[in-house]
Amino acid sequence: MQEYKNKTGWKLEHSYAELPSLFHTTFKVNEVPSPRLVILNEKLAVSLGLDINALKEEEGVAVLAGNKVPEGGSPLAQAYAGHQFGNFTMLGDGRALLYGEQITPDGKRVDIQLKGSGKTKYSRGGDGRAALGPMLREFIISEAMHGLGIETTRSLAVTTTGERVLREGVLTGSVMTRTASSHIRVGTFEYAARWGTKEELQALADYTIERHYPELNDTGDKYLSFLQKVIKRQAALIAKWQLAGFIHGVMNTDNMSISGETIDYGPCAFMDSYDPKTVFSSIDMQGRYSYQNQPAAGGWNLARFAEALLPLLDDDQKKAVETAQEEISRYIVLFQQEWMNGMRAKLGLSNEETEDEKLAQELLELMQVHHADFTNTFRALTLEQFEGMELFTAPTFKEWHQRWQERLDRQEDSKESVQQRMKTNNPAVIPRNHRVEEALTAAEKQGDYSVMGKLLHVLSDPYVYSEAQEAYKEPGKEDSQPYRTYCGT
Repeated sequence: MQEYKNKTGWKLEHSYAELPSLFHTTFKVNEVPSPRLVILNEKLAVSLGLDINALKEEEGVAVLAGNKVPEGGSPLAQAYAGHQFGNFTMLGDGRALLYGEQITPDGKRVDIQLKGSGKTKYSRGGDGRAALGPMLREFIISEAMHGLGIETTRSLAVTTTGERVLREGVLTGSVMTRTASSHIRVGTFEYAARWGTKEELQALADYTIERHYPELNDTGDKYLSFLQKVIKRQAALIAKWQLAGFIHGVMNTDNMSISGETIDYGPCAFMDSYDPKTVFSSIDMQGRYSYQNQPAAGGWNLARFAEALLPLLDDDQKKAVETAQEEISRYIVLFQQEWMNGMRAKLGLSNEETEDEKLAQELLELMQVHHADFTNTFRALTLEQFEGMELFTAPTFKEWHQRWQERLDRQEDSKESVQQRMKTNNPAVIPRNHRVEEALTAAEKQGDYSVMGKLLHVLSDPYVYSEAQEAYKEPGKEDSQPYRTYCGT
């Protein structure tokens, strides 16, 4: 594989490669016959210190497709395990490589990973490739999450490869370049605990703390503090998912990032009509990762993380288990606090009253009964525009609205400040399923990326409440068959 001379701005380091070899393996990717750049995240590229024009040139595209290694790059695949729908298995980067960690102009360390780059040691019989549609879906949804202010990995670019991949049919081959604070997962720690030594587990923990939580090095018990910090971050993240109506779809432990970012967008989607039982994923037959089950699934995953850390929490196994159980029991309390703080903001409340949770839950119950759109209900409350939805004509809603207004009157905020708080916390638009499908169809079938470009522009600032967003705020037409998403592996 040829090395790509650095005029693009790559400043790659390899701190993860300094971990024991248990955690990674180096390799060379399989080159693709005809790489072509189809979309580039230009604002993200600039923030990474990269030259946009150089990325668009032939050699720049070759890097994004995995045909050439950027100067300073040293490709490796990461090893990890995971509980997939509750079943433990060995995993790893079966179709991804890590070029290294880009040091940005502001000194941040950001993983540069290719997804769909070919077979690795961990492919388990897969072809190591990716199809265009799922890569574009991740690009759209991850950028929408970024716009919503929800911590997330991001997509730098998507290329086509000139190859065909066989999934449910013959599809266009693709490679996505993904950025992340890191790709260290709960499953990475499960892997270390199952197949590594205590020293290797400790090396991973020390590295992760230094990279993501360096302030913990000064605490009395940094491993306990580490567990507490990860629990707190995940509680906050999943609360944000719930408040935005986002459904991840495949909350396996290998898809939970230790940094607290949303990672691995597969069968994900945003909910239209409010229904706690909503499931989009075609493989989640039992609703394990439904909207209502996401908080509990997060707690289950964190329990697996705590189990992996037991050797570091205390030399006495019994004491270590007691400590872990005590910390995990705090997760749901932290989640509820984060969710309630967010719900207060969505309702324009600036202080706390004991009846606030009841007020919020009653609204959600009304929304469920009347099949009200989740996002547009809060949008209507924000703008005080109550038309076009069955919910708003119901006497029970009018009673609830009166109690909400009385609650607002008990705080000292002006009407203008209340509305501004609500606008800041209630998006005017989300990536509606039919709009995402529209963009993917145009790109896959007609090679037209303008539909996706317009959608990304609208989603880049969902709280602006602009005229351009009006056409994107409505859900799609109801179908006799529920909307289904697929992993795209």
